[in-house]
Amino acid sequence: MLVLGKLLELTLAGHEPSAKIQLTPDGTRLRWLDEGALEVTPPAARDNGLDLLLSAGIHGNETAPIEMLDRLLRGIARNELRPAARILFLFGNPEAMRRGERFVEQDINRLFSGRHEQSSGFEAIRACDLEHLSATFFGKETGRTRLHYDLHTAIRGSKIEQFALYPWQEGRAHSRRELERLRAAGIEAVLLQNKPSITFSAYTYAQLGAEAFTLELGKARAFGQNQLVNLDLLENALQALIEGREVVSGEPTLDGLQLFAVSREIIKHSDSFQLHLPADIENFTELKPGYLLAEDIADTRWLVEEQGARIIFPNPRVKNGLRAGILIVPDDGASLV
Repeated sequence: MLVLGKLLELTLAGHEPSAKIQLTPDGTRLRWLDEGALEVTPPAARDNGLDLLLSAGIHGNETAPIEMLDRLLRGIARNELRPAARILFLFGNPEAMRRGERFVEQDINRLFSGRHEQSSGFEAIRACDLEHLSATFFGKETGRTRLHYDLHTAIRGSKIEQFALYPWQEGRAHSRRELERLRAAGIEAVLLQNKPSITFSAYTYAQLGAEAFTLELGKARAFGQNQLVNLDLLENALQALIEGREVVSGEPTLDGLQLFAVSREIIKHSDSFQLHLPADIENFTELKPGYLLAEDIADTRWLVEEQGARIIFPNPRVKNGLRAGILIVPDDGASLV
């Protein structure tokens, strides 16, 4: 197998390969760009016009999608997968991956869309580097399809195991066809966002014009302990995307896919912030109207007012000024195109 196919091994070892470009027997080019960054280019005759960005390890302890990307890349390096798409593989936070931690100093997934310019430290620099790598990969060429999946697992259990977050941009509608693609890949629910964000997928969606999603794929576990995380449907779908074998039906169907919209974000303003939820509460737990969700300084109180409201990503330990949870409500998908 080509050495560059061992990108995960190289990244965890902190090793820079001596050979930066390698070719598979069928002419697919692998090019090492930076630590945890590798570009795959198919032969021109097989290029189907898709530019596919696959990222994982933005949080270093979310290992199941890291291992999946490793399997895909090794398949390409062994000439078992024959790409028809250009692909950029990114392992987001190599140092956190080596330590087995979510992050070292600060959450990279809160440092995009220029937010890194307001911060310092190596993770802010890495967020800037990831923006540049992504922008260079997608380039200025028009007429190609841009798609980004940023792959994660959650720090807590979830009543809906595998779900996606679909970023927002003013004047741009969410795509029914993209949601059908996610449904076929085993995604059970999608949160349609309705305001700008500072995550990686929000950057590639709003700034680079890609269809982009954050995919949450189960609970975070250590390397080698992901037997309970079933990514078979997603992995098969990504293999088909890579090789250009995806079957597109006529009218998109979203049967079985649950849609949600953001109702409110719970922002932590001070060290006095209290989140009135059990520490082990699962994502998508329903909360009844009238429930006192959180309190903060200046008599700030968050009461649940919405019918059918659910909580996702509750985390009272975030830094002041960041979201400590999201209240979501069911959505009928009327705004999809």
